[in-house]
Amino acid sequence: MGTVVLVGTLDTKGPEYAFVRERLHDQGVDVVVVDVGVLGEPSFTPDVSAAEVARAAGAEIADLRFTREGSDTRAVALATMERGAVAVVARLRSQGRCDGVMGLGGSGGSTVVSGVLRSLPVGVPKLLVSTMASGNVRNFVGTSDVCLVYSVTDVQGLNRVSRTVLSNAAAAMAGMVRGLAAATPGAETPLIALTMFGITTPCVQRIQAALEALGFETIVFHAVGSGGQAMEAMVDAGLIDGVVDVTTSELTDELCGGVFSAGPDRLTAAGRRGIPQVVVPGALEVINFGPRDSVPAHLDVPERTIVVHNPSVCAVRTNATESAELGRILAAKVNAATGPTAVLLPLRGLSKYEAPGGPYVDPDADAALFDAVRATLRPGIDLVEVDANVNDPDFADAAVETFLRLWAARGDDGAADAGGTGWAGASGPASEVAS
Repeated sequence: MGTVVLVGTLDTKGPEYAFVRERLHDQGVDVVVVDVGVLGEPSFTPDVSAAEVARAAGAEIADLRFTREGSDTRAVALATMERGAVAVVARLRSQGRCDGVMGLGGSGGSTVVSGVLRSLPVGVPKLLVSTMASGNVRNFVGTSDVCLVYSVTDVQGLNRVSRTVLSNAAAAMAGMVRGLAAATPGAETPLIALTMFGITTPCVQRIQAALEALGFETIVFHAVGSGGQAMEAMVDAGLIDGVVDVTTSELTDELCGGVFSAGPDRLTAAGRRGIPQVVVPGALEVINFGPRDSVPAHLDVPERTIVVHNPSVCAVRTNATESAELGRILAAKVNAATGPTAVLLPLRGLSKYEAPGGPYVDPDADAALFDAVRATLRPGIDLVEVDANVNDPDFADAAVETFLRLWAARGDDGAADAGGTGWAGASGPASEVAS
């Protein structure tokens, strides 16, 4: 049957939460109501009171009550109740009393509820009905699989519109909870993460096909900032068993001010957890921006090559100085790895833009990148140089061959039919420079 935990401010949204609770019951699921309101008493008795939530965060509800707005009152109270609700929901999950979490709210309530939703593992049903769901929702979603429903009306009162929206949301939540068991794949299959851009797609598709033919499950992340962050978070959560990081261009945007940065922690989780990883400077020559007119003036100069990828994304080519710094950054991050790791260099180009005759062909800039990697990479990290473009079949095959070798070196045969001995996809051995 399943249990949905409803998290919300019962002092201001009580009738709406009571309505959703009844709709969930109508759908055949159990409900646990958690109150995070700090303004006053709830309009009905919750299963977990606001006082209990506050104490779970190390506070007393009386100390969080406020009669005036201000960053030193409301913001502190909301942050405290969010921490407490995260702890309460974690406890409910450990007790088997939480198969999914749902909430409703305006800006304040959405902030608290979304914090709870983001604390849940990927795959746990999570839904937020919010007045804020039609704008920029990155702060609410982060890198999690949060489902957002725009409330259309304010979450204040019940009417023919709000009843319909809330009823639909409750039905969706109940359906997710009931279907969770059927949708959960077997955990015995090793899950391998790959990173991809449009300009590295042929490489990733060939690697993906090879790994899946060998019995691995693959998960591909779009390297647009949020994709890299999601992969790092899933690796840290222990959901991913290995990484073939073909597209590390988020490092470039972090260094050069592009729009697809994944932050300073990109390319750290796999090394920290010690899982097998193959790292490629795929598309590392690309600084990404939005429409053509969004390129900063200092980069919109004749000596820079700019490619309009589509109306929403354009790219600026890195120069030799930036390329050398990126090589050092990539190698320094890889040096911290605690598990089987290799770096693969595609000597004939990092992306489609560097294919023969492509707009970004720049041997000097690439040489600066490769030399920096060679000079910075520590002993003990494999460096494999492949005389091919990243999208050539030979390079993808070398990446698979290298990953299988690292997979075998991790000391566990795993459940996949893969140990590196039965795969003949590579046309020839890669040239190993360091080990």
